[in-house]
Amino acid sequence: MSNITLSVNGKPQTVDVDPDTPLLWVLRDTLMLTGTKFGCGVAACGACTVHLDGVPTRACQTAVGDVGAARITTIEGAAASVKTDKVAAAVQSAWQDADVVQCGYCQSGQIMAAIGLLRETPKPTDAEIDTALNGNLCRCATYVRIRAAVHLAATRLEA
Repeated sequence: MSNITLSVNGKPQTVDVDPDTPLLWVLRDTLMLTGTKFGCGVAACGACTVHLDGVPTRACQTAVGDVGAARITTIEGAAASVKTDKVAAAVQSAWQDADVVQCGYCQSGQIMAAIGLLRETPKPTDAEIDTALNGNLCRCATYVRIRAAVHLAATRLEA
């Protein structure tokens, strides 16, 4: 066990865990940030997507000891930032207006991937959306609505 200090959603957090522990379990079990989901454990489904310094990253395959000084943003951090972060706000409102969610299990990962995409590519094509969200699986197959919500968020960011 080691004391590891992380920057999570803009706040320093010190945890006493094995450095090889997946970031996902530190977020969920130690810090009680349960919006980041466990889906597969092998980085194939995207349910555990968080941002490390703004880059969408699979938390299930990222050892907490490898995070270093990177800023971690979870879905809770993205939700809390909607008043100050126009990309997060646009994605959140587009997700609601496009009625994307069915069961909701994959949505935190989908949203984090969409925010990451729109930060890098403010007006993505269908192909760019498909590429950026590839590997974020939706059991309910709401892919058409997910793509529509990303386009809607992009349109709102232009205004």
